[in-house]
Amino acid sequence: MNLQEATEKNLAFMIEQMAERLQMINRSLLNPDDFNLESYQDIKDIYDMIHSRPNLSVSEINAIIDELSKYRKK
Repeated sequence: MNLQEATEKNLAFMIEQMAERLQMINRSLLNPDDFNLESYQDIKDIYDMIHSRPNLSVSEINAIIDELSKYRKK
């Protein structure tokens, strides 16, 4: 999968992978349909950061979720 391409499929893949990595219990907070393709690069940057770190603290997870919420459709 080439995540350099801004497609709905790639966006959904990244959102789902982030929800898994962040161990989200309430997956509806990271529903791929709630995000705009216009924010693809910002979301990809967060995705890359999450997957480059071996561990994330609880405060980091909360900060990431807060940051992702900025890119949700209004």
